[in-house]
Amino acid sequence: MAEKKGFQLGTIGALCLSVVSSVSIVICNKALMSTLGFNFATTLTSWHLLVTFCSLHVASWMKLFEHKPFDPRTVIGFGILNGISIGLLNLSLGFNSVGFYQMTKLAIIPCTVLLETLFLSKRFSKTIQFSLVILLLGVGIATVTDLQLNFLGSFLSLLAIVTTCIAQIMTNTIQKKYKVSSTQLLYQSCPYQAMILFVSGPFLDRFLTNHNVFAFNYTPEVLAFIVLSCLISISVNFSTFLVIGKTSPVTYQVLGHLKTCLVLAFGYVLLHDPFSWRNIFGIMIALVGMVLYSYYCSLESQKKVIEASMLPQTKQGEGDPLIHKENGAVALNDIVIPNAAIRKSDKILHP
Repeated sequence: MAEKKGFQLGTIGALCLSVVSSVSIVICNKALMSTLGFNFATTLTSWHLLVTFCSLHVASWMKLFEHKPFDPRTVIGFGILNGISIGLLNLSLGFNSVGFYQMTKLAIIPCTVLLETLFLSKRFSKTIQFSLVILLLGVGIATVTDLQLNFLGSFLSLLAIVTTCIAQIMTNTIQKKYKVSSTQLLYQSCPYQAMILFVSGPFLDRFLTNHNVFAFNYTPEVLAFIVLSCLISISVNFSTFLVIGKTSPVTYQVLGHLKTCLVLAFGYVLLHDPFSWRNIFGIMIALVGMVLYSYYCSLESQKKVIEASMLPQTKQGEGDPLIHKENGAVALNDIVIPNAAIRKSDKILHP
């Protein structure tokens, strides 16, 4: 029981850390990009990953966590896939309207549910599915405005959805399969994610903005915001892997939409962004969906614990039974959280 309470407290802490750090970096990056004109989102993300890796390397050297190497092919493939998914999300925003990009973000949850059902044999109850529909409906009302379609943009969005879903599912399954912590996985995969974005970022940003990141005027104010963004990104990257490892990709995506609602609210209060009754109505519906999702997940988790406690004791010499299996209904970079009034240049990325 004490172990279960510790797990719950650890999960709550991870969720809170993810929300606070993600909202903070979005506000910081919005000021950097919208106010100071630094619109090189992909390159900035590569710097985030490099700083995160350096910080973890120092932490490993100080013995704050144990470096645990495992299958190098899995690590390299996972890191490269994460980097590609971030680049595709940026391209999706570059070739689509903000409204269509938001639809791309919304499609990640049903796509993740479908992939986990087909390939991991996870089951999502009707109540969980209902709560997710309510959530997506609310976020859609609050954020989706125009839906301008084009073939290339739609194709890039499809690739971004699939790669993001697979990367987040892998984040969860790798930690369980190889029995590594979120910190250990992040430490080993960070260099490959950073390498992909560090090499492709300047070209991708130049293609999307028609400006050269190396020719930008780096004033002291711009440098200060970049440093602040990189420091916050350490917490963002760590909490992302932590949340997905302790819960699931679906829960992480639900949490991501909570961040979207909070960013919209903070943008209105702190930055005086345009806000309408449609935004308020959509956020309220989304919050209802999140509360229902949390409630139904809690009920199903309690049901599993009760069922597990009723299992017969194992015979002497047998291994301990698997008394807890993660409920499938129960997480690079929510990367862009624009509202209806945010221009395409307001790309707010984190891994």
